[in-house]
Amino acid sequence: QVQLVESGGGLVQAGGSLRLACAASGRSFSDTNMAWYRQAPGKAREFVAISRYLGTTLYPNAVKGRFTVSRDNNTNTLYLQMNNLKPEDTAVYCFNVLQFWGQETQVTVSS
Repeated sequence: QVQLVESGGGLVQAGGSLRLACAASGRSFSDTNMAWYRQAPGKAREFVAISRYLGTTLYPNAVKGRFTVSRDNNTNTLYLQMNNLKPEDTAVYCFNVLQFWGQETQVTVSS
């Protein structure tokens, strides 16, 4: 049985940093792409970072240069380092791998 435990998030002022983490258990995902998504109130869910199992990453323009995704295959953990946060980054963030979704984590950036 796959279990996903997210941590991090919270409230930060604009320009600040936060780090999200999601630890997976139950099976290895070292051969699988993993991603972070977010959804702001009244908006559609959007991806914010993809970590491909081959080692490359992908970001939308809105976060490129500010967010960094990394993975630790030894601990089956995906991280999202978010720097220079902006109020428009306020959303619930969620980890995804295959059909599995982590619990939502609130990130609030005050101006």
